[in-house]
Amino acid sequence: MITASLLVLAGLIGLGFGGEWLVRGSVGIAQRMGISNLVTGLVIVGAATSMPEMVASIQAALIGSPEIAWGNIAGSNLANTLLILGAAAMVAPIVLTGAGRRDAIVAFAASVLLWFLTWQGYASPLIGIGLLVLLVVYIVWRYRHPRPDDEEEDEDPPVMWQAIVYFLVGVGALIIGGKLLVDGAVDIARFAGLSETVIGLTVVAIGTSLPELAASVAAALKGKSGLALGNVVGSNIYNLLLIGGVTMTIAPFPIPAELVDVEFPLVVATALLVLLMCWFANSISRVVGGLLVAAFAVNTVLFFV
Repeated sequence: MITASLLVLAGLIGLGFGGEWLVRGSVGIAQRMGISNLVTGLVIVGAATSMPEMVASIQAALIGSPEIAWGNIAGSNLANTLLILGAAAMVAPIVLTGAGRRDAIVAFAASVLLWFLTWQGYASPLIGIGLLVLLVVYIVWRYRHPRPDDEEEDEDPPVMWQAIVYFLVGVGALIIGGKLLVDGAVDIARFAGLSETVIGLTVVAIGTSLPELAASVAAALKGKSGLALGNVVGSNIYNLLLIGGVTMTIAPFPIPAELVDVEFPLVVATALLVLLMCWFANSISRVVGGLLVAAFAVNTVLFFV
């Protein structure tokens, strides 16, 4: 148990630093190559910040533990919407504008689609490829119809060789960290008599969501509430379409019933909540943020009761 816990801890550290270095390196390379801020944000940063979840899910699928992979996807979205968005709002109320409505619609639609597919028991590589195609369609659509806040001001990027080193070291740390995290999580599940689905929904999901938590809280502290909301909604879309698509492609196994019956409906409900707030509320207050965090805590505790 101690060894497994140390593996999980080492894996989380590897994913945390690896994700940070990968983002820094990939953004630096993109800026040095003259790629626009919009494309960098939509494609490079979006994909790079989802790499911890991606690596953990792929590692789980490859060792024959799709429960961890899908639990990670559902759990990460719940952590994003309840824990991360709530924590950011508790730091500083998040002002809601019309700019985030379209992405909130996409996140809700993707949540409903994946829940429907899992509810019907559909699982095949073709479905996985279809989800990836939908992600490409979304990226192209967002590129052709940008939001007013898509173009962030430039920051001085690292020189090219430094950016490449950051990128390569980040990839290596992610791969090693993902393997350590999944191996440790599987051992803990077996030792504690917990299902791999529960471990995926809790330990793996929360751990891989830590980069988004740090980024969104930092954005809230800087008064960039739109960025905090965008981090959450964008990450949810990538989790569903990118990570869900890759997982379905390489491991087309039926999704565990406990996810289909409980957690994916919660993913849909929280996506709907964000959509309604974007359309009908002016802001996410500290009180509402506290309620979101409390809801996440209650949902997590119920896994172990």
